[in-house]
Amino acid sequence: MALNPVALLRPLAGRALLRLLYRPVGVPVPVQTPGPVLTPVLTPVLSDRITSRFYATKKSKAKVKGQPSKVNLNWSLVEDIMDLDQVKGDMTAVLDTLKDEFTRSLGIRTSPGALDHIVVTTKDGKFPLNQLGQVSVKSPQLIVVNMTSSPEATAAASQALRESSMKLNPEVDGTIIKVSIPRVTREHRENLVKLAKQLGNKAKDSLRRVRSTAVTQLKKAKDQHSEDVIRLLEKELQQMADNMAADVDKQLAAKTKELLG
Repeated sequence: MALNPVALLRPLAGRALLRLLYRPVGVPVPVQTPGPVLTPVLTPVLSDRITSRFYATKKSKAKVKGQPSKVNLNWSLVEDIMDLDQVKGDMTAVLDTLKDEFTRSLGIRTSPGALDHIVVTTKDGKFPLNQLGQVSVKSPQLIVVNMTSSPEATAAASQALRESSMKLNPEVDGTIIKVSIPRVTREHRENLVKLAKQLGNKAKDSLRRVRSTAVTQLKKAKDQHSEDVIRLLEKELQQMADNMAADVDKQLAAKTKELLG
């Protein structure tokens, strides 16, 4: 294909024009005489920017104009349909519960606080274990619960320990409950990781239930509001649930790294 001479000369003409435009005020145009001619120098970056803008194509401009505009929800209208803050609060509560369970049930170090989450059911109601008995650490593999202050709740406390997610096997000696803690072996760490995954899946199920309840409420408002608003709200609920599920994955990944060392 033959080259267009005008197209070849265009960049040279553009740069010559730039030199004239950026010549200092008051400096006369030099006469073409033998010898070097001093002219102001443009930085390459500025020169390239101006040249590229000068030769910008219509195609690139059309692409910018063709971008879809962002759709904003009328939040005053949204408040009449449902309370998104309440939905977000319910989802956040699921994450807080997961974090609490990770801290209480999946520790690899023995401490008195390791049994604080154990709830004992008695004839007078439900009580935390540490309110019914005195918990103390005798060794890294042994926790002792002294039930002298509530001897009638000893059997219930032992049952609560046995049925907890920690898979404990307490031994009762009068009003003393001895709780053996498994050694921190590789197998024990891997079992804790499996339990962490179960808790993570349970949290995701809870998030889906929160979203499902909100969507059910949303569908009841279809007769009073436009389909576009309902559809945008459904997308907003899905995005909230996805973000919370991603946070669950982050917590699980951090806990897994901690447990496996």
